[in-house]
Amino acid sequence: MDEELKCPVCGSLFKEPILLPCSHNVCSACARNIIVQTPEGETPPHSRASGNSDYDYLDMDKMSMYSETDSGYGSYTPCLKSPNGVRVFPPTLGNRHCSITCPLCHRSVSLDERGLRGFPRNRLLEAIVARYQQNRAAAVKCQLCDRNPVDATVMCEQCDVFYCTPCQQRCHPSRGPLAKHRLVPPTQPPPAAQQQQQQPNATARKPTTCAEHEAENYNMYCINCKLPVCYHCLEDGKHGKHDVKPIATMWKTHKGQLSQALNGVSDKAKDAKEFLVQLKNMLQQIQESGVEFEACLVAQCDSLIEALTRQKAKLLTKVTKEREYKLKVVRDQITHCTMRLRQTTGMMEYCLEVIKENDPSGFLLISDPLIKRVQSSQDQWVKGALEPKVGPEFDLTLNTDPLLQTILQLDFAQTKDVQETPTLMKQMHAGGQKEAESTGAQTPTAPPAPLLQLEKCCTRNNSATLAWRITAVPPVQVDAYVLELDDGNGGQYREVYVGKETVCTVDGLHFNSSYNARVKAYNSVGVGPYSKTVVLKTSDVAWFAFDPTSAHRDIVLTNDNQTVSCNSYDDRVVLGTAAFSKGVHYWELNIDRYDNHPDPAFGVARISTIKDMMLGKDDKAWAMYVDNNRSWFMHNNSHTNRAEGGITKGSTVGILLDLNKRSLTFFINKEQHGPVAFENLDGVFMPAVSLNRNVQVTLTTGLEIPKNMKQ
Repeated sequence: MDEELKCPVCGSLFKEPILLPCSHNVCSACARNIIVQTPEGETPPHSRASGNSDYDYLDMDKMSMYSETDSGYGSYTPCLKSPNGVRVFPPTLGNRHCSITCPLCHRSVSLDERGLRGFPRNRLLEAIVARYQQNRAAAVKCQLCDRNPVDATVMCEQCDVFYCTPCQQRCHPSRGPLAKHRLVPPTQPPPAAQQQQQQPNATARKPTTCAEHEAENYNMYCINCKLPVCYHCLEDGKHGKHDVKPIATMWKTHKGQLSQALNGVSDKAKDAKEFLVQLKNMLQQIQESGVEFEACLVAQCDSLIEALTRQKAKLLTKVTKEREYKLKVVRDQITHCTMRLRQTTGMMEYCLEVIKENDPSGFLLISDPLIKRVQSSQDQWVKGALEPKVGPEFDLTLNTDPLLQTILQLDFAQTKDVQETPTLMKQMHAGGQKEAESTGAQTPTAPPAPLLQLEKCCTRNNSATLAWRITAVPPVQVDAYVLELDDGNGGQYREVYVGKETVCTVDGLHFNSSYNARVKAYNSVGVGPYSKTVVLKTSDVAWFAFDPTSAHRDIVLTNDNQTVSCNSYDDRVVLGTAAFSKGVHYWELNIDRYDNHPDPAFGVARISTIKDMMLGKDDKAWAMYVDNNRSWFMHNNSHTNRAEGGITKGSTVGILLDLNKRSLTFFINKEQHGPVAFENLDGVFMPAVSLNRNVQVTLTTGLEIPKNMKQ
């Protein structure tokens, strides 16, 4: 209630408030400060604004005020010359036409010869302020003490804060912008309260007297003017023909109306309090649900990590077994070969000693069996005996790309409830029950809304798989289902599948997009309602390989279609499996083999581009062809932007397709190569490469966008 009891000019509690015609209140002293002089002729020089004065104001404001006070209604422009931003004018001079402007609604009214005495004094508000100050005058504690607050010694009427002396000196010094604030004792009773204390027997305030007839009390109420009047006001004729009623009757009537209006506001306030309690309870529920959901998510991720750890242990066991087997085979072969080599070496040394002897008869006596023995030993070293039985490479291949791709695409499947009309559905259900009961037989109906099986709905790369089922009891005949997806931007839905299957995979979606999907069923009776909408998000980055179906017949693909080479000396084209029409995409090609300085080409193309010549020679491909020293950009056989720097074995060529900016940029070894190659690209594009038999490249996808871009 504090704000209701403060003057809009000085910001303090009302003192001797007067009631303006617009029903707003100001202090009597403040009203004298905001009176505007309106001379009949030119403004005298001494009343003009000065640039160095605290009461300066715009000439436009003055002209507006002078012209509008004649009609009794005008505008008011606040400024920052008082604590509440209300302009304070110097005291008025005599012999002038004056007006006063309400600081709240900016409505102006001219003053008559009585001046401010022509406005009624709001004694009711004055009494309320006095009671408020009395209630607040009890022992009040300092509001800024951290521990064991002491009694307050002052209160700032502008800040509405009680201070003890140390806190006031520390937090509210009487200097700077706080110097204009008024500090009052917190226990000082207002003048009205002092009067009541001096006159304890007074049980009622003095009745309010008429503003025009000061000796008369108000005793009637004018319905037309909505003002209390006295009998002299009626006799003078100003209100003689108006509809008037006794003031006591209207007092009771208006009190009843105000009480009734307060009842409605009280109900709304009660509802607001209950709503605040509900919101505060929801804060706690959200906090608890968040903690529970985080724990569930951590448990799910931990289970995945545990499963991966178990599988890792199994795979390591297989690797260990394979290693031990190879080691055993090699050790056995070393032992066997060492034994044979020792035998062969000993026999060779013996034969050499025999050859050294000069006894022919003795030599011939043993030469035949010795020759046969040497020949037999030679036959033991057959070709296979001098080859390792196992190689150092492990014949085990682990492809983690699909699993890594699935992990990167792991996300929440969000659902959005389709708005329904529960009352209408209940009425239809009740009507169907009554009809079935009256006929005694089951009436054919349209299928209900299918239930999307979220545990089976997923996305992989830029494709989405959805599964659904009908849960009607008893079963309802379904002729076909209709699956609809939007455009990935919250646009209109379009049909992507119509048939009897309950599982469908949609390919060719945009990367890094969220699609809304829904399904409905129909039969001979009619079309059923849509299911709830499920939101499926495609992969943030593109994962793809080379497409063997669209490649030239001389193209050779290996390594799960990630590595490409060629059997021809002429350039041949191969496309990727992904097609892009929006978003930003980046992929790289590693040069595995580069012989005789060929000039392979890298870029994008339409699916109908020519496959038996260099990429970029027709109007359906945009490419950069490069050799070991330099490169060119090429489209429709037009060569542009020659750039120094080429490729060798081990180099990396990067392609950045930015369909948001409709541009194509190339990189060599992580650095941008030349300016932006092509702009104003529009349509559907596929990654493309052209090469001959002197080059082999390997594709790498799912990469982040480069940061080192040139303008």
